[in-house]
Amino acid sequence: MKLTAASKVDSAGPSLSAAVGLLSSARNQTPVEDPALTPPLKWAGGKRWLVRQVATIWEQHSHKRYVEPFCGGLAMALGLKPGRALLNDINPHLINFYSQVQDGLKVTIEMANDAQLFYAHRDRFNRMIKQGKIQTQPAAQLFYFLNRTCFNGLCRFNQSGEFNVPFGSYKKINYVSDFHQYRKLFATWKFTSGDLEALSLERDDFIYADPPYDVEFTTY
Repeated sequence: MKLTAASKVDSAGPSLSAAVGLLSSARNQTPVEDPALTPPLKWAGGKRWLVRQVATIWEQHSHKRYVEPFCGGLAMALGLKPGRALLNDINPHLINFYSQVQDGLKVTIEMANDAQLFYAHRDRFNRMIKQGKIQTQPAAQLFYFLNRTCFNGLCRFNQSGEFNVPFGSYKKINYVSDFHQYRKLFATWKFTSGDLEALSLERDDFIYADPPYDVEFTTY
């Protein structure tokens, strides 16, 4: 089971035990659809269902910088809508996508729920990885298409660093080519990709930590 906690850097913030208790309580409640922006990507382990519970803590500290060391699909950040945020993830492809959305990304590549097109785009994406061109707009476009079209929205790479998730065989996929609805919110957010220990934290930061699973993917 994944441990999710909302805490502060200094001792004045809500305690870890209180946050864990909040999570346990929330799991027993009927999920309520949150009116916030939905994440632009499919992402395993999203906590959109927990937004309203964490918001009861966040509202007391909403003037502070919001920090997520493991931002993933951005479900919590999009739900809380902080004015300032430091959002980090170890996955450079994910962070490149968010950074490109921040800069006005428009998807111009062909997008269709088609296996032949999927594997052609996957091959192109993997060539860009080998060429060191992952921090580019074309790479972000391909990453978005692969995420929406691959099996279960998984993000998985082989030992050579190549994306190796197969075609998803969905009946219908809703693609978007423009992400304008995220840009105003993203404008005051900082996206980084790296180890959490390298994050430059401020004493008064509000930290929401939702670390990666430490078990096999099949037990999610």
